[in-house]
This record gives sequence, structure tokens and C-alpha cells, in this order.
Amino acid sequence: MRDTKLFDLIQQEKIRQTEGIELIASENYASEGVMEAAGSILTNKYAEGLPGKRYYGGCVVVDEIEDLCRERLKNLFDATWVNVQPHSGAQANAAVMLAILNPGDKILGFDLSHGGHLTHGSPVNYSGKIYKPYFYGVKKEDGFIDYEALERTALKEKPKLIICGASSYSRDWDYKLIREVADRVGALVLADIAHPSGLISRGLLNDPLDHCHIVTSTTHKTLRGPRGGIIMIRDDFENPFGIKTPKGTLRKISSLLDSGVFPGTQGGPLEHIIAAKAVAFKEALSDNYLDYVVQVKKNAAAMSSEFIKKGYNIISAGTDNHLMLIDLRNKNITGKEAEENLGKADITINKNMVPFDTESPFVTSGMRIGTAAITTRGMGESDMKKIVGFIDSVITNKSEVDVIKKEINNWANNFPLHK
Repeated sequence: MRDTKLFDLIQQEKIRQTEGIELIASENYASEGVMEAAGSILTNKYAEGLPGKRYYGGCVVVDEIEDLCRERLKNLFDATWVNVQPHSGAQANAAVMLAILNPGDKILGFDLSHGGHLTHGSPVNYSGKIYKPYFYGVKKEDGFIDYEALERTALKEKPKLIICGASSYSRDWDYKLIREVADRVGALVLADIAHPSGLISRGLLNDPLDHCHIVTSTTHKTLRGPRGGIIMIRDDFENPFGIKTPKGTLRKISSLLDSGVFPGTQGGPLEHIIAAKAVAFKEALSDNYLDYVVQVKKNAAAMSSEFIKKGYNIISAGTDNHLMLIDLRNKNITGKEAEENLGKADITINKNMVPFDTESPFVTSGMRIGTAAITTRGMGESDMKKIVGFIDSVITNKSEVDVIKKEINNWANNFPLHK
């Protein structure tokens, strides 16, 4: 018997996603191939362990699938070791920390209120509860990372782990400088590239694997795959913090990371999602995907420029990647109000803290916008001007929301999801 109520709701969500403008920076549209694999019969298979080392029988086929996924990811990022089992980016980070740190160890992360992530040491998250967090942020005068503050804090506190990467920072990172600081204090460097990973994979931004010990990412943002996480390294090495096996020998970082995922933080991997990741990685290796991420970056630059022309305050005055963070205080509207009003017009964004915010995280003074999803639908630079016009009309003239919504719904029909 078909679950009519549930599938009617799914159809409503499909309509919502296709009739409006999706600007949440952490969202994208997966291909039909990705969704087919994610919804496949592989969801029935339990497969604790790694290929060739499972705790269950009947894993011959899923071993091949996971190996294929791993090889494609290695090729995509020029990595030498990967783990494709984390259920999310947050769990990938948790596995890394469990593998290389002890409770109470010091970590240095990018401040959540300046654009970092919960798992980089936030006091409400396991990373801030289990470990002792310190933070760096952006400079008030220009919105760029304050590398001098990062260095000062690292030299003073001597953390065991320095975390770089962000959820709402629009500029590229100086991984080389961060590694130099880490080497001076004997720290490892974790780069969380969940947002810009697609652009990094095709050489459009600096490569963290050139300098960082460990790299994590999600697979559903600019990589345009299923919701999930990954861990990668380029150079294997013995753990410098002296974690040992029962035989007393130092363990390679790769084996520690594997054990951090399973059995450390997860049970059985989601083989249907791993298959969907494999599809996404093959797509990301294609010429079409390269064209896509190039356009994502062009669209973000065009959108940022158009917002600035209309008097909006873009943090750091621009973007190098797929997103931008906008301080709305000069527009006399909070992030919460902007999210609600734009939502009524079928424009989906998320309210977001801005550096040195004067509002609470439930209200915020800003909004975060990304171009990954709208670029998947085939929109180009000229369309960015139109979208900014829609947004500005809603923010400055709330009374016309219904009129703008109808215009958006008609316009969005020109950009079908799957042709």
C-alpha cells in the first residue's frame, strides 16, 4: 500500500524546491543518478568495517562499490587515503578528533560567530565540551581572517589541533601560513572544506591537502552529492601524540582515522549513500562539472557586486567562493525578518550571525547567500542581477511580496531541475 500522505508531502517539497529560488549556501540539487543510488536496494545491506574487513557476510558487492567510491574520491582530490563512511561532515570531524585527541586537549578553531562551525569548538557542541577550545576570528576593519591573532593564540596556548574552514566565510584560506604556525607549536591542522570542496576539487581555490594534515568535507554542498561526509589525507604519518597499539608501536594516522569512524563514532556505513557519493565523484571529475563550478564562482562574484551596488554591506566586500555574508543593519532589518519576508516570496535564504553581531543567534543581523543551487539550475551572471532585484524589492517594499512571488514562480519555470 502506497503511503499517500507521506508521498504527497514529498511532492509538496518538490514543488517548493522548483518554483522558488534556493539560495541557502549549504544546499544544492543532486542529479537523478545520485538520487537513484541513494534510494537503491543497497539501503538493505549492513556492512560494519571496511572493504575486505567486514563483520558481516554478503559484502562482496558493497565492497566493490565502496572501493570504487574511494578511488574516485582519491582521483578527485589527489589524496592517498580516504574514508567515505562518515554520515555527515559533523561526524567526520568528530571521528578525526576522537582519533587524534584526548579529552581536555586544547583546540584552536574559527569562531562560530565569525563564520566558523559548531564542530570547531563551540561550547554547545561536543567539540567544545570534550576538548578545551580557543578561537580566532576576522578583523573588524575588513572582514578577513586575522592570521596574526591565530598565530598569537597558537603560540600562547599551544593547541594540539588547529582547525580551519568555515560555514559563512567568503574568502580563500592561507593553508600554508596556518601549517607554518602549527609546526611551530607542534599541532596538527584539520581543514574542514565542507562548503568550497567542489571548487577546491577542480583547482579554483587553494588546495588544503598541500599543507594540512587532515581534510574533511561534506558531499552535498558544492560537491552536489548526497548528504554525507568524507575524510582525506595526502601524506600518511605516525601520530605525533604517541597514541599506541597494544603492541606498543605508533599507529599511522590513516588507521587511527579509520578507527575514529568505526568503531569510534559510527556503526554500519550507509552503503546506499556511499554509492550515491561514488556517482557524485564521477560527475565531479567531468568537464561539465568543471564548467559548473567555474560558473558558480562567477555567479557569486556577480551577485556580490550587484548587492554592493544597491548599498548592501558584504562582509569582506566580496567573495572568492560560492557564498557571501551580508550585514543588514544598514537596511534596518534583522536576519530573521529578512528570512521570513523572503520566504513568503519563495526566495529561500538563511539568517546568519555576522562578525561582531549585536543580535542573538535566533535573530541575527545578517543573511547568508550562496549560488551553488541556482547555478545547477542553469542560471548565469545576468540572472544574478535579477535575483538581487527580487531580494531588494522584498526587503525595501514588503507590501509587494505577493506580486514578487508570482513573478518568481513564473520565472523559475525557465530553469527546470533535470532536463
